[in-house]
Amino acid sequence: MREETKMLPVKYLIEALPTVLSWTGGNVEVHGVVADSRRVCPGDLFVAIPGLNVDGHRFIAEAVSEGAVAVVGERAPQELPGLPWGAFTYVRVPDAREAWGWLCAAWYGFPSRKMTLIGVTGTDGKTTTVNLIYAVLRAAGLNVGMISTVNACIGEEEIDTGLHTTTPDPPDIQAYLARMVEAGTTHAVLEVTSHGLAQHRVAGCDFDVAAVTNITHEHLDFHGSLAAYQQAKASLFDGLTRSFRKPGVPKAAVLNRDDSSYEYLSPIPADRRVTYSVDGEADVVARDVVYGPMATRLTIRLPEGEVAVETALVGAYNVSNVLAAAAVGVALDLPPEAIASGVAAMRGVPGRMERIEAGQDFLAIVDFAHTPWALEQALRTARTMAGEHGRVIVVFGCAGLRDRAKREMMGHVAGRLADLVIITAEDPRTESLEEIMAASAVAARAEGKREGVDLWRVPDRGEAIRLACQIAQPGDVVIACGKGHEQSMCFGTTEYPWDDREAMRLALRGETLDTLPTARDL
Repeated sequence: MREETKMLPVKYLIEALPTVLSWTGGNVEVHGVVADSRRVCPGDLFVAIPGLNVDGHRFIAEAVSEGAVAVVGERAPQELPGLPWGAFTYVRVPDAREAWGWLCAAWYGFPSRKMTLIGVTGTDGKTTTVNLIYAVLRAAGLNVGMISTVNACIGEEEIDTGLHTTTPDPPDIQAYLARMVEAGTTHAVLEVTSHGLAQHRVAGCDFDVAAVTNITHEHLDFHGSLAAYQQAKASLFDGLTRSFRKPGVPKAAVLNRDDSSYEYLSPIPADRRVTYSVDGEADVVARDVVYGPMATRLTIRLPEGEVAVETALVGAYNVSNVLAAAAVGVALDLPPEAIASGVAAMRGVPGRMERIEAGQDFLAIVDFAHTPWALEQALRTARTMAGEHGRVIVVFGCAGLRDRAKREMMGHVAGRLADLVIITAEDPRTESLEEIMAASAVAARAEGKREGVDLWRVPDRGEAIRLACQIAQPGDVVIACGKGHEQSMCFGTTEYPWDDREAMRLALRGETLDTLPTARDL
């Protein structure tokens, strides 16, 4: 994060921090803010972040030797012997990772304070909901930007935001927001993951609207417990009324009355609270829903009246996503017509119930469903899309070094709701792929599936998708779940190129995408 001619006094940056424990050194001029010692240039401020595997404090000497003039860290000076004290300014903080977020925001002039910022969190449906809100705001004639785990939209420019789904790091977020300000953006929508919240990647982002999709069983490997995961998600709402106040912009919470998260999110203070529900009592409610295999029609009851909506998104869970976007529209006082036209304009999100067509006589779908709840919704939706005698054939896996409980849970869901189940790889990382697949297979067998009859374990994902297409009959639905739009898969510690959509296209031709190490074992 560096602009060749830009310089800021370290005092200006440090004043942005919520807490400073101590300060040693002078008010030096800073040329950039970095958290990777390998990227330090003369004049930089280096943020020493303690990590799970590497402690940034170990690299302070290296950073200073490369020209860092200031360091922000968590350790007291007496705990850091051997450093060239006096050669750099040292600022001690309670949380260096949080400080990094605030420093990046300050470096870019707090861009989120110059626009209305909407944050969307939840376990499932975040990316779709962010895109729906973006479409609704555009339909209202607003200059809007978007940062999701798939892409960032700034003006007419679209930028890929990475290989795997998570909120970008602070320098990227703040740089995107600053570019939006330059482009005249008045509103921005940001997808906020639990990792992004827990790791303070959105520190320095002043949200005006916080919206939640749902909060279910996910990422317990990282958070340790469901309560900690819920707390991470809730922090987006906790920070609303404490964040920077923009003239005439109330702090609004958008809550799902159909989800258990409502119980612990609703007491959190907000200037305005807008609720939504598929079939209950709320401010924004769905009526007369007609589910079709290629589209969904419904009437949305808003505080100002009712509006008819048609969307290319299918399934009950997408009705909930539509309502969440509509509720954000209500929180921003947008006209009902903009909500309806925006929802209709959003045709879909890459890797979310994305249909792959090659002239086949069955449906082939790629979806990102990688949690038990999402897999259940995807399979129930696939069932509505199958022909009269059509079958649902699912290909899925579970990630290594992630929430182990999901493996059995997803095996039960697949065994119960799909006719044919093919278990395969999904980012096994350093764990045994065979053991991961076995856990899901045991659960699927408990639901009545029989290996070699309607249950298979196929380690290579390309071959698994090809097998699904090979056994598909007219009217069937083949759905590959778990990877969606992602462009790589992790085996060991290596990211291999991978794209479920390309794998599906090849499978429809009877071929396999052979980029994974498991392809060599065939």
